[in-house]
Amino acid sequence: MSRGVPGRRWRAYSRGPAHEGEESQLSEENAAATGSGTDGAVLLFVGGPLDGRVQIREARHGDPLPTVTHVHLHGGPKVVHRYDLQVVGEQAGIYHLRPPAQRLTHEDRLAD
Repeated sequence: MSRGVPGRRWRAYSRGPAHEGEESQLSEENAAATGSGTDGAVLLFVGGPLDGRVQIREARHGDPLPTVTHVHLHGGPKVVHRYDLQVVGEQAGIYHLRPPAQRLTHEDRLAD
């Protein structure tokens, strides 16, 4: 999908346009500069709107949070998704989408 510039495309969550066929390579110098060395954690999101997203959390930010809340704001009501952390090894984790909470109907409350 181009946005007015022929021969360029926009990628989701990118910092700008990329040329078709252009690949970004991470050198050792760039890895050190971005802090993606062995002292961080690799976090994968599974399910919901963040499905497939990978986040590198640098060690200076501390341990990953046990729960992450994602709030989607748009013209209608806000949509809230919660992800719970499952630790996998020392430097990796998977955030799984929490199933929706069951709400009691008025009839269910009266039955209790």
